[in-house]
Amino acid sequence: MASPTAISPHAGNPVAVTLHGRKLEPNRRIPLNLDWVEEVRANTSAVERRAATHTARRTVKKEHQAAWLLRALACMDLTTLSGDDSVERVKRLCAKARNPVQRQLVESLGIEELNLTVGAVCVYHTFVETAAKALEGSNIPVAAVSAGFPAGLSPLAERVQEIRRSIEAGASEIDIVITRAHVFNGEWQALYDEVAAFKETCGPVHMKAILGTGDLMTLRNVARASWVAMMAGADFIKTSTGKEAVNATLPVSITMVRCIREYAERTGMAVGFKPAGGIRTAKQSLDWLSMMKDELGRPWLEPSLFRIGASGMLADIERQLEHYTTGRYSAAYRHPIA
Repeated sequence: MASPTAISPHAGNPVAVTLHGRKLEPNRRIPLNLDWVEEVRANTSAVERRAATHTARRTVKKEHQAAWLLRALACMDLTTLSGDDSVERVKRLCAKARNPVQRQLVESLGIEELNLTVGAVCVYHTFVETAAKALEGSNIPVAAVSAGFPAGLSPLAERVQEIRRSIEAGASEIDIVITRAHVFNGEWQALYDEVAAFKETCGPVHMKAILGTGDLMTLRNVARASWVAMMAGADFIKTSTGKEAVNATLPVSITMVRCIREYAERTGMAVGFKPAGGIRTAKQSLDWLSMMKDELGRPWLEPSLFRIGASGMLADIERQLEHYTTGRYSAAYRHPIA
């Protein structure tokens, strides 16, 4: 990587999705294979060591860091999921999504031709129509959290109807949340049927399955839930709602992306990954990007297969990019989000 443009989000042709030289297809539902679920194992101490060594030995500086930070922006789901959300806040967030980096900074970096935007804007169903109108003509998807978010405990019919309403309102991506009790009870058929029903309702609309990993207790549970969601047709698997006590962590993320890798090896199909919740700094975005590169390879550094659910992280990325161009850190209040 010689410059930020070298890894810019919209430069060059789309990267073919391959693994070990094998071309992969988009994921689709396959029959539930309980043998695959039951044989799952997770070596927690080994995964935790891998996560610890990863952050200690992976670092990029200068123009390479700027390039990776631009990639993080392109893969960001700019999110607002607060109880005090309003129409005006969502409109401001969408304006930021269209222009995530201040104009003078874009000019300093020499990336005007990239038309850099974030990967998507993620909101509650109530604000889908507002976001869709604000993003009209930008090609930025609107992602709606759905299916009884964040607990996932409302009746199935209501959750299915919520998905349908969000799509009708203009959502082009749906982030559903699973019933965690199915995982605790080993009710794999029930979990499969639930996720499959959500995906059937979504149709061609991309669906991310939120596992609520902070609630799942063990990495084995996380891995098993990942396998069932993928077999049920999820386009992405996602760590968290952002509302759990513990949200995205590197050990959980490593566990999930290794499930994605093994699933691709067995089925020839690619599933995306989204860590969400608790990722707030530019340095953390680099940790997750490099983890994806190490574990899955270059194709999983595209917004079509990798998203970071965040909002506050954007301001820190802007500050780091400004430091790259000027040698000075600006005050955080100079980089408002919404």
